[in-house]
Amino acid sequence: MRRTIDNMVDLLTLPWERLDDSCTIAMRMAAFTARQIVERRFEAGDLLSEGALADSLGVSRTPAREAMLQLESWQLVRLVPKKGAIITSVTSEQRRDLLAVRALFETNAIATIGQDTATLAEDLRAIVEMQRNALAERDILQFASTDYAMHARIIRGGGNSIVDEVLAGLGPRLARLTYQAILDQVGSLEKIFAEHEQLVDLASAGDATKFGSLVRSHINDVHFGPRGAAR
Repeated sequence: MRRTIDNMVDLLTLPWERLDDSCTIAMRMAAFTARQIVERRFEAGDLLSEGALADSLGVSRTPAREAMLQLESWQLVRLVPKKGAIITSVTSEQRRDLLAVRALFETNAIATIGQDTATLAEDLRAIVEMQRNALAERDILQFASTDYAMHARIIRGGGNSIVDEVLAGLGPRLARLTYQAILDQVGSLEKIFAEHEQLVDLASAGDATKFGSLVRSHINDVHFGPRGAAR
């Protein structure tokens, strides 16, 4: 990553990408499980118990309970008293609303930035290069992760601290949506990537109007097109 991205790495990455020795056991468990949910290792409706989670990682139930609370805050699970947690499903309405909020945040950020986009452009091109590598390797999770990084970098360029807080909480849910959409459209990754390059060009030019139009069209094609609507 380039220096400017390194300075924002915690803001542009997902929980399982930023684990280090300073992370608590509970956060490690939550991040690991969130990644499993994103990768569909659990299906919607599956029951996840504190005991099973603790046993799988060889820890006590206390951090497992804290991890469950974190997963609930990301809305990846729904806690059920005395049973554990149910893996949530993603409804078409939730998908629509989440992506509409992301598109609004992005478009507003570009309008706020205006023509002062030199740093943004540098960062976005570095992220696109990472996504190009993920595309070449057909690494679906990394492709989805760099998708999140790209959109997050645009949004955070607007400098709205409240929006940044909201985005941080939405990260795992947005990654889940993107991973599912991409997994169902592996044959269309080149087209998706090409549109990402166009979005980066428009963001780098500070053209909020054209960016907003393209990002809405992109969302519709990827998430609500014939294959996306079938999920």
